[in-house]
Amino acid sequence: MGNTAVGAPAAPPSAAVLEVRAIAARRPLVLTGLPVPPLDSGAFAVAADHLAGVADAVLTGDSARARVQFPPSYRAALMQQHGMRGWLGINCRDRNRVAIEGELLAIADCGAAGVLCVTGDPVTAGHRPDAKGVFDLDGISAAHLASRAGLFTAVPEAPLSAPVQGRALRALHKQQAGAELLFLQYAGDAGRHAEFIGELRDVGCTLSVLPGIPVVIDHDGAAVLASFGDAVLPDGYVQRVLDAVDPFAEGVRAAIEFGQSLLALTDVGGVVAAGGASPGQDAEFARALGIIARELGGGS
Repeated sequence: MGNTAVGAPAAPPSAAVLEVRAIAARRPLVLTGLPVPPLDSGAFAVAADHLAGVADAVLTGDSARARVQFPPSYRAALMQQHGMRGWLGINCRDRNRVAIEGELLAIADCGAAGVLCVTGDPVTAGHRPDAKGVFDLDGISAAHLASRAGLFTAVPEAPLSAPVQGRALRALHKQQAGAELLFLQYAGDAGRHAEFIGELRDVGCTLSVLPGIPVVIDHDGAAVLASFGDAVLPDGYVQRVLDAVDPFAEGVRAAIEFGQSLLALTDVGGVVAAGGASPGQDAEFARALGIIARELGGGS
């Protein structure tokens, strides 16, 4: 890891980390996304009304579409303030190693449960393509730093992204860097997820796997979901929702059914329910996520 370890001893885990690890030891985790506008601190209270206490932790990543946003550590503090266990995403595109180290230590100091370490999207994604990408570290190096900071450390993987043949080995390298959880990009039906988990175990990767549940409740949100790179949804999943008389109810029902099929798989450590909220519909999307989390057994 070169100079990224900085020789410091590993930090002790926070109470939230211990709580989520204890939940993971007795049942699958149920995480959701956090639908709030990038620069609206007041929206955290609205989201918490639906998610606090029903999601085991709430994931908020660095948005690919809005690069100017609150830093992860400030989002962690806002989530803590409103009773949500935060799971913060941090990318290496917009920060050098010094900034990443500082963010990770601040996230841990805020009492967040975990962190998702990603290399980051190309600079052409989002509204600031004029801002240079940094990429001083990659997601694997950041995961090493996060584990040293005492955070429950997750990394992403896209099972159906080319080259498909190397995905399981990539996950193994992330595990060797200190990651504990593997968040999967949408990868088709439950059967395809089972195949990839088998590939992971074949190469010796023992990471706890949390597949993603795509959540769609309206037409605009479906368009947002369609923009996600490397995402493959189950056949007919979105159309089923959009053809319904009540897309909100059908979207929630579809997500719960799909989540149950994923949780029924051997070796699944939980699920992450998320998707794309339509502009101005963040509260409604949070309501959907809260219902889904509750029905899938989240909350403690």
